[in-house]
Amino acid sequence: MSIKITFKDINQYQPLDSLNPENVKEIASKLKIIERKKGETVFKQGDTDNDLIYLHQGKVELFEGKNPIKKLEAGTEETRAALAHVFPRTMSAVALSDVVLLKVDADLLDMMLTWNQQTGTFKVEDLNAPNEDEDWMSRILQTEAFHRIPPSNIQAIFTSLEDIKVKPGDAVIRQDDPGDYFYIIKSGRCMVTRKMPGQNKDIKLAELKTGDSFGEEALISDNARNATVVMLSEGVLSRLSKEQFLELLNEPLLDRIEYPAAKEKIANGESKWLDIRLPAEYASAHLKNSEHVPLIFLRMKAEAMDKSVHYILYCDTERRSSSASFLLNERGFTTSVLHNGLKDVPPEDMEGSNIPG
Repeated sequence: MSIKITFKDINQYQPLDSLNPENVKEIASKLKIIERKKGETVFKQGDTDNDLIYLHQGKVELFEGKNPIKKLEAGTEETRAALAHVFPRTMSAVALSDVVLLKVDADLLDMMLTWNQQTGTFKVEDLNAPNEDEDWMSRILQTEAFHRIPPSNIQAIFTSLEDIKVKPGDAVIRQDDPGDYFYIIKSGRCMVTRKMPGQNKDIKLAELKTGDSFGEEALISDNARNATVVMLSEGVLSRLSKEQFLELLNEPLLDRIEYPAAKEKIANGESKWLDIRLPAEYASAHLKNSEHVPLIFLRMKAEAMDKSVHYILYCDTERRSSSASFLLNERGFTTSVLHNGLKDVPPEDMEGSNIPG
């Protein structure tokens, strides 16, 4: 049977419905369509695959061990979210009828959401800069982040930032290269793309403009670049080397914490959990007693948040929570990032529609 999936179909599902049209188009080209007959297993409890599975047609039943948990039918509000998408899976799924399922790479989606939501940036409009000719460094010094950086670091940043002129088509960073610089766009626009294994066409993740910053993730995680950034126009970029970024800017701002230590701080009332994923992800599975502010709204919600609270931020990995931490720390908050995201959290410490119990 030939199954055709449209953009409208994809926009039924969460958090796919929050992607921009370009990302939806790329997801449509990369997703896998799976068919299962009545009585066949869709996935097993304990599976560690990193795919989100959506029920597109038919009915399934979820089991914890041999105990039936719930029956789900395609087209309902509950099946807008991925099926039991906590990893490793806390439940098994069996087809109650012939079913059609959509499988989406969770890591690719997480990366798209991170770039889509444009965080971890120095926004020019936030710095009360009256014109483009005003000294750039004096403007970024008005951010809350620099109030927490030692004066000696600030002086070093003054002398270490290097301006480079770029032209349309220049590749500022390339996917899979080692991380070397953190960049702030002083002027110009650029496109962020990613190449998937076995595919010739690049996926467009985002467009960045004057005031945005990029490149911190590879430096913080000490991993290879996860995307390519190419200039769309002439411009000027200001950059810090990896060593300078980690020592002068990131080290005073970003703090990682392992789950056992984080759990103890929460239990002692020293900290609060802050889930920065999208509403559908939060409803599906989240840490007990966690607050919820989606990353996409965090910039506007930050003004109403309590700066006296130490927030421990988390997402499925560390990608979005690290971006959120950088954003909040710029604004004078004290935050930590849950190391490895939800991957190290036992199911008994979570609740939600995809958590048995």
